[in-house]
Amino acid sequence: MDLKAILVEDEANSREILRNYLAKYCPGVKLLGEASNIDEGLELIQKHKPDLVFLDVEMPFGNAFDLLDKVPDRSFETVFVTAYNQYAMDALNNHAAYYLMKPINIDELIKAVDYVKDIKEKENALEGQVLKAKPIKAEGKITIPQQDGFQVLEVGDIYFCKADDNYTEIYLEHKKIVVSKTLKYFEDTLKDYAFSRIHKSYLVNVGEVVKYKKGKGGSVVLSNGKELSVSASKKAGLLSYFQ
Repeated sequence: MDLKAILVEDEANSREILRNYLAKYCPGVKLLGEASNIDEGLELIQKHKPDLVFLDVEMPFGNAFDLLDKVPDRSFETVFVTAYNQYAMDALNNHAAYYLMKPINIDELIKAVDYVKDIKEKENALEGQVLKAKPIKAEGKITIPQQDGFQVLEVGDIYFCKADDNYTEIYLEHKKIVVSKTLKYFEDTLKDYAFSRIHKSYLVNVGEVVKYKKGKGGSVVLSNGKELSVSASKKAGLLSYFQ
């Protein structure tokens, strides 16, 4: 599929470089417009409803995050393009699909575009469907350490795990268990089962996912009605579980 894209960048030279790179190395990207500030960028987003926005971080009269705050229910993916690596964490927290450093590396640009294209193709294929995960291993037991020993849990009984600093909250059908282990610990423990890290705070049992919603980062709805956010950088891993 072709990606409808816009470019928001205050430096004319940087816009020209990226425009030329996209034309030469990313033929599947259709650049619909360019903006030099966040007001022009917002106008282009509202007009074209793009799939992808290439967004510089530092601009006059506001920055990339100010622009994204003006589009709370966005369905496009964002690729940040900046000379400042200190914004990487903010970019991830704002559901950036990719983070490109200036000067732009062509291989990284191609990877960013391919990543977004893969997400969009899978989202479009799954849109409006009741999700059914691929046949995957769902049976097994894990031990949960506790102060007075340990508890044995059926893997399939876990709906999702939520990070709480150095603790993890494990959500079952009728109760929650708090364990003094990090979410990364459970991500590693459950790596052979159908669990997907969908966010810095969430590890979800893919077999309990019944719906996927597109949005600024996206979200999933579980069989118990709970809705959880999905980070843009985690979308591809989650969507790979479905037909």
